[in-house]
Amino acid sequence: MRIIGIDFGEKRIGVAAADDRMRIAIPVATVDAGNDPVEAIIRIAADERADELVIGLPLSLTGAEGPQAQVIRAAVAALETRLAIPIHLQDERLTTRQASHTSVRPKKKRGKPEKPGNRDAVAAAILLQAYIDGQRPYE
Repeated sequence: MRIIGIDFGEKRIGVAAADDRMRIAIPVATVDAGNDPVEAIIRIAADERADELVIGLPLSLTGAEGPQAQVIRAAVAALETRLAIPIHLQDERLTTRQASHTSVRPKKKRGKPEKPGNRDAVAAAILLQAYIDGQRPYE
């Protein structure tokens, strides 16, 4: 089974994938969202041969849904009409901030700024890892 994590942004879409044993989420890539992010996610699902998608749901720190969460829910509704795979929503609070502080990102070259897209793929891996951990029975 191939589970793909999506950090849905207005400009970029972070992509992560679960390993073969579905224990670890790995950052894969960052894709330009373009004019139609739903179409971009459909292409990602096809390119990555996804059996399931986990899409980050941006909630406020109190857990409330704001305007961006409604955008994500509308996109998921559109995806569900066009994809025949399960789509799950996962709380993505603070994943981008956490991704900014992780050492998983590729190292930047001396004197060159970090590419902002790296953070999006890592954020996708963080939210996918949270989903994977939530599905695993306690051992």
